[in-house]
Amino acid sequence: MTKYCSSLNNESRRHFLKVAAGVTAGFAFSGSLGTFVPNAVASGIKGKTIEAGIAYPLSTGFDPMTSSGASPFAANLHIFEGLVDLHPATREPYLALAAKEPEQIDDTTWRVTLREGATFHDGKPVTVEDVVYSYNRIMDPANKSLFVMFIDFVESVKAVDDKTVEFKLKYPFALFAKRLTIVKIVPKHVIEEVGQSKFDAHPIGSGPYKFVSAVKDDKIVFEAYEPYNGKYPALVEKMSWFLLSDAAARVTAQESKRTQAMESVPYLDIPRLKAKKQTVKSVQSFGLLFLMFNCEKAPFDNPKVRQALHYGLDRQKLVDFVFDGNAEASTCYVQSTHPDYMKAATQYEYNPEKAVALLKEAGLTELKFELLSTDHDWVKECAPLILESWNNIPGVKVTLQHLQSGAFYANNVDVGSFSVGIAPGDPSVFGDDLDLLLSWWYRGDVWPKRRFRWSNTPEFSKLQGFLDGAVRAANHEEARKLWKEAFDLIAAEVPLYPIVHRKLPSAWDESKLEGYQPLATTGVSFLGVSRK
Repeated sequence: MTKYCSSLNNESRRHFLKVAAGVTAGFAFSGSLGTFVPNAVASGIKGKTIEAGIAYPLSTGFDPMTSSGASPFAANLHIFEGLVDLHPATREPYLALAAKEPEQIDDTTWRVTLREGATFHDGKPVTVEDVVYSYNRIMDPANKSLFVMFIDFVESVKAVDDKTVEFKLKYPFALFAKRLTIVKIVPKHVIEEVGQSKFDAHPIGSGPYKFVSAVKDDKIVFEAYEPYNGKYPALVEKMSWFLLSDAAARVTAQESKRTQAMESVPYLDIPRLKAKKQTVKSVQSFGLLFLMFNCEKAPFDNPKVRQALHYGLDRQKLVDFVFDGNAEASTCYVQSTHPDYMKAATQYEYNPEKAVALLKEAGLTELKFELLSTDHDWVKECAPLILESWNNIPGVKVTLQHLQSGAFYANNVDVGSFSVGIAPGDPSVFGDDLDLLLSWWYRGDVWPKRRFRWSNTPEFSKLQGFLDGAVRAANHEEARKLWKEAFDLIAAEVPLYPIVHRKLPSAWDESKLEGYQPLATTGVSFLGVSRK
């Protein structure tokens, strides 16, 4: 494997290596130009199919400028390409639409050359104009893309020639090449012809699989794209992903061999599937259940009230009874296995007496509210135990309503008509660097402004200073000090904070699949996977 900084020289290279060593342990591409084989769809895939059981519904469309739903995002990893991509299972970066490693011209200028022969699923070539367009539409404030927070260090993107794109940065950013995985390249000519709404419903990318159809609460269907000439050609002719939000239906489909792989195995069903000669593996993840407050709504605008509910929550009981030990109670914003984990100054061990004291300090003798919960199977299993913990606190009375994700956000959270909510989240599907994980919930307008409504507080401004300082830090230790400050502030304020970080159990039939690997994120991946 080769390092992406190998093309640098002299002062520019020395400066970059200094920053890179401080912020990341390095960035190595798996593979090289030699891994790209024109028309690499295997000749023996005719008639071969893969069927999978997916745990999450279609809560968004597929346009990678706006799509953040778990299932469409996983689908997009097969439909679209970035200039650089992360393998969903190994988390190794590899050259996708980039023909070679990004070249650093100076501290704030990078150039990327496109892969020869890459085409979109309508047969048209992928051009530098498409790359510039894909970045600019995400960077355009009018489009309100969730992903702009991950590339806010980019000043401009322009074509140098018909194969080279130049990026000007606002400041030196050591994670530049890794962040190229965020933006998927879309066909400008298609979107301009059909419009964003139609493209969102019927995406066209340059990846190994073409989108065929998607039916809400039914399935997503793909077929192999034969002209694809990138690293991971399709190894089956067709894929069908069944949208099985109901855990029992998902397990039954796997058990009966209707599917060859499934995500999110219910913890209590792991022995059952193993008995049926299914391979089951749990992978520790950042993926979490978070507790979120409407911080503009009294009394939840008071951090003492938010803290009280965290102290009044028996996390270990959730770990033991719901997850059967396949999770860890949160002690920090990130899981303990993350390379930049640092235990937060505020720890929420179960302490109902402290919860009562904090509510009293906030001037409350009673607290009544409705908890909103998404209807994901494992979240639904957590909710009654959370209610039990809270309703055992003197003076606290909580009721519960389960909602589908779409209704949870669109009809309640996004319009401010909620008090307290629990939901799953996992931005590590985009990448696992600490700045990215913190930025997902704590930068931009979507979450801190429009969802948990904390962006007008002085603490939010202080947090932005920590995050900005960390990405500009001269070395890793300096960055870690600022991230620790961020961890401590978030843990003390808890506008949105993890309850648990869970392990993700996946199941697959090794007698049917070759090369399948479980993910530490939501979704499934069939890149490099074939049928036996």
